[in-house]
Amino acid sequence: MTAKHIRLIEPSPEDLSFRRVLLMDEATMSYNHAYGGTIPFEKDQWQKWYEKWLRDPSQQHFYRYVLDKDRNVCVGEAAYRYEAERGIWLIHVLIKADERNKGYGTQTLDLLCKQAKKQGITALYDDIALDNPSLALFLKAGFEEQYRTDAFVMVRKLL
Repeated sequence: MTAKHIRLIEPSPEDLSFRRVLLMDEATMSYNHAYGGTIPFEKDQWQKWYEKWLRDPSQQHFYRYVLDKDRNVCVGEAAYRYEAERGIWLIHVLIKADERNKGYGTQTLDLLCKQAKKQGITALYDDIALDNPSLALFLKAGFEEQYRTDAFVMVRKLL
């Protein structure tokens, strides 16, 4: 694993084509096979999605692209959101398949945790499918297993 220089950047509404590429890429979305794999993200959805995730006045959503500063290229997306039903903040990291295992995931988790802490969030969670290899990444980054079901592992990191 090579150390990378990354930054979380806010995309403009016009930049959401990168998110569409991520969500429509079969290799990148292979972890989501149990839930249908790729996810359509058509242009007519972008403005509404953008308002919710990047202009939310309640600050219950945080979303950024992961930029490799050395190459000036986006390699993934990073987010967290408040889930009222369970009363928890859920984290999300998605790195392009061809950019995985290069250190982006670990650094992205670290940056997201720092951002959430600045916002006053005290813990981040994720429910990771049992067969998703990113579970090891989360555990390495200081998340701890809370419980397991037949479908997923719930992890948490106290900030």
